[in-house]
Amino acid sequence: MKLNLETRPESAPWRHPETYWPALTAATLKRSAPVGVIGLEALASNAHDLLERAQGTPIRVASKSVRVRGVLDAVLALPGFRGVMAYTLAEAIWLADTGDERYEDILVGYPTADRTAIARLASDEKLAARITLMVDDIAQLVLVDAVAPPNARNELRIAVELDASYRAPLLGHIGVRRSPLHEPEAVVALATEVVRRPGFRLVGMMAYEAQIAGVVNKGHPVIRRMQASSATELAERRGRAVAGVRRLAELEFVNGGGTGSIESTRLDESVTEVAAGSGLFGPHLFDGYTRFAPAPAAAFALDVVRRPTIDIATVLGGGWIASGPAAADRLPQVVWPQGLTMLAREGAGEVQTPLLGEAARTLHVGDRVWLRHTKAGEISEHLDAFAVVEDGRVVGTLPTYRGERKTFL
Repeated sequence: MKLNLETRPESAPWRHPETYWPALTAATLKRSAPVGVIGLEALASNAHDLLERAQGTPIRVASKSVRVRGVLDAVLALPGFRGVMAYTLAEAIWLADTGDERYEDILVGYPTADRTAIARLASDEKLAARITLMVDDIAQLVLVDAVAPPNARNELRIAVELDASYRAPLLGHIGVRRSPLHEPEAVVALATEVVRRPGFRLVGMMAYEAQIAGVVNKGHPVIRRMQASSATELAERRGRAVAGVRRLAELEFVNGGGTGSIESTRLDESVTEVAAGSGLFGPHLFDGYTRFAPAPAAAFALDVVRRPTIDIATVLGGGWIASGPAAADRLPQVVWPQGLTMLAREGAGEVQTPLLGEAARTLHVGDRVWLRHTKAGEISEHLDAFAVVEDGRVVGTLPTYRGERKTFL
């Protein structure tokens, strides 16, 4: 099906959980669990909310946080969204090879060592013009040259990544371990090497501030102070790096941020676009931010299959654990019926998940329980398709990457 997200809905049914979740149950009851649902009103609301937060700064859609091509199509049709940030080169090639003009600008957000994909990219003029590779080390350039010598390939588009982590006084490194290029001088040195080597064209830069974009801050004033300090430090350092690289090449884009940092990233004058994707599906991780509150556009339901005690109902499956450090906040969140919790000694199980609480007493074998995933696109790895629900009715289905027989990681 083809989604239309052009109009922001006036209604917000998800704000009334006592009717919203039972309506989803009724709409999908004939579908076998696990059943994934995308609420069309919630998805449209989230897309327009991202545009409002960006205040005119173009948004590059992070496909890792979606993994549903029909959703990517619909979002990229909206003015204000431009380009895709893919998570693997193989995925980028698959999207670019469709011939759809919406996939003419794809940035691979991570370095690649996929020799098969590199060879395909280097041998195809159309793909080479649509896809930009990410590098943060000369070794990555050497690998590309070894697979496809510069005198026997199309010119390849390159972006350089600056490490956006925060080196806090006393605390040291705060953020994720991505690029080794922390100082502007290191970025300029690698950019110089890209420009010097034949067969490459430097077109962009990136810096992802995970300590701002990916760390919840509601109820955590210390974290908010850290994030504010990090944003100030990064704006100055990124500005110097961009200025230095622009003296070497005419950059097409400077990408920064994520769903959780749009407000601060767009204020950085060196940034030309922001990346966002998780804010479209609104997983429960993003309930913990102060500046925005996305709607729960994506969720999944499991069936009750047994009742081991009067106050425990067990659903089949449920072990959809989010990536990151193993902790309770990586578990799916039970949202309906309200008041259900997982057992501390079992958590979310691969085959079954016991749920404890007063609400469990009212559940029967065959009833549905609704959950939200911690992270956005990872839910798509467990489903072949999403049922799209609008106004309480299933209006179509959308295959996930998995449903299209594509698994890139």
